[in-house]
Amino acid sequence: MMLWVQLALLLACILIGARIGGIGLGVVAGVGLACFVFGFAMPPGTPPTTVLGMIVAVVTALAVMEAAGGLALVVALAERVLRGNPRAITLLGPLVMYLLIFMAGTQHVAYALLPVIAEVSEKAGVRPERPLSMSVIAAQHGLVASPISAVTVALLAGLAGASVSLPAILTIVIPATLVGLVAGVASVAWRGPELADDPEYRQRQAAAAPSGTAVKAAAPAKDPYSRAAIGCCLLFLAALLGVVVLGIFPDLRPEYTYVTPTATKTGRIEMSRAIMVLMLGAAGLMMLLYRPNPEDALKGSVMRGGLTAVICILGVSWMGSSFFAANEATIVGEISGTVQAHPWVFAIGLFVLSLLLFSQAAAIAILVPVGVSLGLSPTLLVGLYPAVNGNFFLPTYGTVLAAVSFDQTGTTRIGNYVVNHSFMRPGLVTTIVATLVSLALARLVLG
Repeated sequence: MMLWVQLALLLACILIGARIGGIGLGVVAGVGLACFVFGFAMPPGTPPTTVLGMIVAVVTALAVMEAAGGLALVVALAERVLRGNPRAITLLGPLVMYLLIFMAGTQHVAYALLPVIAEVSEKAGVRPERPLSMSVIAAQHGLVASPISAVTVALLAGLAGASVSLPAILTIVIPATLVGLVAGVASVAWRGPELADDPEYRQRQAAAAPSGTAVKAAAPAKDPYSRAAIGCCLLFLAALLGVVVLGIFPDLRPEYTYVTPTATKTGRIEMSRAIMVLMLGAAGLMMLLYRPNPEDALKGSVMRGGLTAVICILGVSWMGSSFFAANEATIVGEISGTVQAHPWVFAIGLFVLSLLLFSQAAAIAILVPVGVSLGLSPTLLVGLYPAVNGNFFLPTYGTVLAAVSFDQTGTTRIGNYVVNHSFMRPGLVTTIVATLVSLALARLVLG
C-alpha cells in the first residue's frame, strides 16, 4: 500500500511540475524528494552528479560560442543551404535541422531555423506543413544522436558500468535516426493538397492575409562571419572531435598517478570527465582568444535552457533515485519478468515519460538506471533509446508551438481533437522506424 502512495506522490510531482514548465519540474520534484526523505524516512538516493557535470560543461562551451556569434554562423550557413534549394525543402529542411541540432547538442537553435523553413516553403509554393512538421521531429532525433546533448550524456552515464562506449552508441543511433528521418519525410512528402489549392491558404489570401510575408528569423545581433564566430566554431568542433576520438580510442585518454598514505595508484581518466575537461577547456580558449562578453554568455538562450535542464534533471532524477532505492526489491520482483519478456513495455515507458516531462534527458536519467537494475541488457537499452522522442505527441512542446505560429499559411495546425495535429504522423513514423532500426543495429554492434 505504501508503495502506491509513494508512486502517486512521485507522479503527482512530475505532472504538476511539467504543467508549471521551466524549472518548475525540478523544484516541484524537490518537494517530493523532501516528503520521501523527511516524511516517509526513505533513503535519499543519489543525485546524478556526473550527468549534471557534463551538461554544465557542454552548455558552458555552447553559451560562450553563442556569445561570440558562433551559433549565428551555424544558422546562417544552414539558411544559405535552404535558400539555395527551395524546391527540395521538404527533404533539406529536416536534414539541415537534424545536422544543426546534432552539432549544437541543443534544440534551442531550432527556433532560428523554423521561420526560414516556413518562408522558403511558402515562396517555393511548397506546403509548409510538410517540411515544418518533419523538421520539428528531426530536431528531436538529432538531439538523441548528438554526442554532446544532455540526453546522450544521461544515457552514457546510466550505462557507465556496462562498458558501452560512446562510439558504439553513435554507431547505432546515428544511422537509426537518419533512416527514421527518411521514413518520416516520406510520410509527409505528399501530405495534404498543394499550397495553392489549400482552402485555408486561399481563404487567408482572399482576406488579404500577409502571404509572402511569413515570419522571418531575426537578424543576428553579431556578424555571423566574424573572426570570433568562426574561431569559436572551430574550437567547439575540435572539442567535439576530441570527444569522439577519445571514445573510439580509449587508450588515448591520459593516465595519471597519485599517492595515498598507503599506496601509489594509477588510473585513466573516465570518459565523462574527459568530456567535461575538453568542453570547459574549449570554453576557456574561446574566452581568452576571442573575448566574447561573459554576461552575454550567461544571458543567452543556451545558458538559460541548460540551467533549466540541470535543475529539472537534478530534482526529478534525485526524487526517482530515492523512490527506487526504497522500493527496489518490490519493483524488480514485480516487473522485471514482464519487461524481460516484453521489452516494448520499456520503450513505451521511455516514450510516455518523455512526453510527460517534456525532456528526453530527464526520462533517460530516470529510466535507464531502472532498466539496468531490472537486468535489461545494454544491447536492449541502447536499441530502445530512440523511443524517448515522445515530446511531439501532445502539441504543447516549444518547437511544436513555434512551427505552428511561424507558418503564416495555416497549413501547419493543431486539430480540434488535440492529438490530430500536423506532427503526429511524422513523429510516430520516425520514432517507430528509428527504434526498430536501432534494435537491429544494437544486436549487430553490441551482440
